[in-house]
Amino acid sequence: MKMFIDGKAVDASNGAVIEVTNPANGKVIDTVPAATEADVKLAVEKAREGQKIWAKVPLHEKGEILLKFLALVEENKEKLARTLSNETGKPITEARGEIANIPISFKAFIERAKHLYGEVIPQGQEKNQEHNVLLTVREPIGVVACVIPFNFPCDLFDQKVAPTLLAGNAAIVKPSTDNPLTLCMLTELLGKAGVTQGAIGILTGRGSQVGTWLCQNPDVHAITLTGSTEVGIETYRNAANHLAHIALELGGNDAFIVGKDADVDLAVEELIWGRMYNTGQVCCASKRFLVHNSLKDEFAKKAVERIKQIKLGDPADDATQLGCLISEKAAIEVERQVNLTVSQGGKIILGGKRNGAFYEPTVITGVPKTADVAKDMEIFGPVVPITGFDTIEEAVEIANSSKFGLCGCIFTADMKTAWKVAAELECGGVIINGASFFRSFEMPFGGYKYSGIGTEGVLSTFDEVTLTKTIVLKNII
Repeated sequence: MKMFIDGKAVDASNGAVIEVTNPANGKVIDTVPAATEADVKLAVEKAREGQKIWAKVPLHEKGEILLKFLALVEENKEKLARTLSNETGKPITEARGEIANIPISFKAFIERAKHLYGEVIPQGQEKNQEHNVLLTVREPIGVVACVIPFNFPCDLFDQKVAPTLLAGNAAIVKPSTDNPLTLCMLTELLGKAGVTQGAIGILTGRGSQVGTWLCQNPDVHAITLTGSTEVGIETYRNAANHLAHIALELGGNDAFIVGKDADVDLAVEELIWGRMYNTGQVCCASKRFLVHNSLKDEFAKKAVERIKQIKLGDPADDATQLGCLISEKAAIEVERQVNLTVSQGGKIILGGKRNGAFYEPTVITGVPKTADVAKDMEIFGPVVPITGFDTIEEAVEIANSSKFGLCGCIFTADMKTAWKVAAELECGGVIINGASFFRSFEMPFGGYKYSGIGTEGVLSTFDEVTLTKTIVLKNII
């Protein structure tokens, strides 16, 4: 697979490549270029040139070009899904679902873009403005770096690239080194559909080098990044050096609160969706399970019974419901975190074993609220640590003790309690009687505290990738 710069599929200028392997079996799938600093500079230069042309394309034509892109995605959907599954280790059924999200999101952003009207401030709205009319327009911000993580590469491609292009910007995609292949394919399809040469591109290579070179480039006017908090902070520093606009969706350690009057069966079923999907590699997955002490034994027992029904296996098999982690390195880290949680008082009642990049679904009971996992240690894997509480106030206190604040959830039959918890949780989204793993394309999605800056979604992303200009008709009346 190649990079896409200035409308062409290209290799690295020095010919260097990086192997992309299937984490389920360790086999090499393909290679991608290891971009040089010169390659990054070229991509940004061509993006600046292409953006000026793309910005002048009428919005309705931009929409038509993106619809052509969707037709190409439909033609290649199984190839895209297989590539995504192979390079990521997610079950093929989940990969197909992610590819199926592309038309949902792109069409929604197209519709929204067509209704982003300016505003008019009539004369006389304030003293001494009786003869002036003011109106606003939105303009593209310029070149936007779209930094995308490994866990949902296509969904995040949709969230970042579609609005960036529709607003008249150029988009340079920086995918994860672990699984860049599907995004390389999608980027090239956008070029094939008719996006102006240079206005869409992709750079591959190590994030510590290529991502840094890209985000430090003064001709990159905005950065939208989804990734770890550590990478987000470093990117924020790089952006500050040239005052690039930045939007960050970072880590999370979401609290899953089960109140004393909760429907335990519902909570357990939501646990399956909210913790096991994508093998637990989800920023807004429920990661801290805070269960009322009167229900924690029942909850743990039913969770074990239900998790045992999940079919683990080869991600390429249609029957597989839980695949592997993105790499053996990632699985080793989950293993370390589980062992630490046990040393801090937890007890494994299910799972706890690793085989290469595969890590068994694991349930840990008796986790004290002082344990690392109950506060700031984010486990990116299929692990359910259960901590008991006596009052809903205690549960909220534990939930808010984390430096993270992405999402959270509360299970209760009492809507007054639900609303109280929703109001008091320090996070960007709260789900009532459902797992915190909830993200529609329409909703603004983002976190508090160390979980990010800004929001992303059909309702709000255009605010992150446009500039507002006020035009004054002075003494027009």
